[in-house]
Amino acid sequence: MTLLLLGGTGEARQIAQALQGHDAVISLAGATRSPAQQPLPMRIGGFGGAEGFTAYVRDKGITAVLDATHPFADRITRRSALICREMGLPYLQFLRPPWQPETGDRWTSMLAEAEAARHVEKGDTVFLGTGRQTLEKFANLEGCEVICRQIDPPTKPFPFAGGRYLVGRPPFSVEDEVALFTKLGVDWLVVKNAGGAASRTKLTAARQCGIPVLMIARPEVGDWPVVDTVEAALEWAAGL
Repeated sequence: MTLLLLGGTGEARQIAQALQGHDAVISLAGATRSPAQQPLPMRIGGFGGAEGFTAYVRDKGITAVLDATHPFADRITRRSALICREMGLPYLQFLRPPWQPETGDRWTSMLAEAEAARHVEKGDTVFLGTGRQTLEKFANLEGCEVICRQIDPPTKPFPFAGGRYLVGRPPFSVEDEVALFTKLGVDWLVVKNAGGAASRTKLTAARQCGIPVLMIARPEVGDWPVVDTVEAALEWAAGL
């Protein structure tokens, strides 16, 4: 058996740690330029679409796929699940539970990035914790100061007027986030409901600062096997 672990999350690293010594490889999309070393043999970069993924799985003798990518990597997840179904390979998605609001949180749910303009007023400072992949979808925030945090230094100018990048590599403590939001004078925090403890610190900081949050809802889950704990994912792998 050769297991392909689709990684990119902290939980994927935990799974990889537990799979050391087994016939498994972890794949990273290459979203960051210098990804941290993993406990398993790594491949970095996209597969080149459905045909590339199919060819890799066939050429490398992959016999099962465990998908522990980001909850918003829905194109990768859907493609992988459908191809595994067509090839008759076991497939499982690990999907960590979404965040739930706590007492004092001021969250507004959205289905898409462009909806932010309905809630934000001109002159507001908007902090994007959504990454650079969907940045251009916020171009309708006219007259606002838009700050997008990303891990790597930018290689091209900000895609629309009134915005700038802020480079920072996680993890960020609650204290760090409170200090940053206060310094920047943040009026709105925009995040995707990715779940997970490590990146929730910005939500706790927003609550402490009284900053309202625009929360982008997750894509719908497909009709494939899904678990929401690392333990369940490892139990599935052990039973292959």
